[in-house]
Amino acid sequence: MNRALRLLRRRLISSIPVLLIVIVGAFFLLELAPGDAADAYLLSIGGGDPALVQALRQSYGLEGSTLSRLWLYLTSLARFDLGWSVTFNRPIAGLIAERLPNTLWLMVGAVGLSFTAGSLLGIVAGSKPGSWRDRLLSTGSLALYAVPSFWLGLVLIVLFSVQLRWFPTSGIETIASGKQGLARARDIAWHLALPVAALGLIYLALFLRMMRAGMAEAWRQDYALAARARGIGPARIAVFHIARNALLPLVTMLGLHAASMLGGSVVIESVFAIPGFGRLAQEAVAGRDAPLLTGIILVSAVLVILVNLAVDMAYAFLDPRVGANEVAA
Repeated sequence: MNRALRLLRRRLISSIPVLLIVIVGAFFLLELAPGDAADAYLLSIGGGDPALVQALRQSYGLEGSTLSRLWLYLTSLARFDLGWSVTFNRPIAGLIAERLPNTLWLMVGAVGLSFTAGSLLGIVAGSKPGSWRDRLLSTGSLALYAVPSFWLGLVLIVLFSVQLRWFPTSGIETIASGKQGLARARDIAWHLALPVAALGLIYLALFLRMMRAGMAEAWRQDYALAARARGIGPARIAVFHIARNALLPLVTMLGLHAASMLGGSVVIESVFAIPGFGRLAQEAVAGRDAPLLTGIILVSAVLVILVNLAVDMAYAFLDPRVGANEVAA
């Protein structure tokens, strides 16, 4: 436990420069992008005179040099203030607090589905390499991985929402239902079933193939051959000896794909009309809302760092050798 805590402290300290680079990089990239919030507002109302443009830029805090505005933004972040959204005319922290839970529910469900089902199916496929089960699951996972997530989402809507009428077509919960507690949780889970499937099935195929490859390689290792020589059954060897070692690359891949899964939620939220983090980013881009978009990028970076910290802790638990050199140093 002490080793894991020291490793966690090192990872947290090293993540501070990463966040600073993300903030500064996002700020300058948005500054280089054409247009700003004043231009977006003028476009929505059909134009305006120079006096209105000047008043809007002053009201939105767009005057001054880029470095001075960057300094003001960094000092606001030091006070845990993400700024003010010019598109929604409200604090950015409140907007993110409203939308982020919906995206987190979607991501947690997709990660749980893809990692659990992918690992189990990978064990089934890798327990007997070259068998009909292995060939069937490998071919199916390859075909599933080649399907775009938005197309899979549309197919699920047509099949399970329009044809069978089992699930709703859009939204995060029933509008004005008045449900509370467990009833509301069931309603949200009912609405998230298809979005979670659309996002999770793509990564399920990836984890299945990785688990299968890891187990197929592990069967040729000395410890697996020694277990078979002692008369241990193949099923017991696969579950209790090989699966744990083959699980390590999956844990690593989970951290590497955290950012891509967060980006994939943007597409899924658009297909299923979920008011989440991804749709908020779309609205920020449409409104040229640089402070809101910078806040979204910052929170996204924090989420990816937290996921990778959790992966490091899980990896250190599964393999005691991980981080030993860092802690000793």
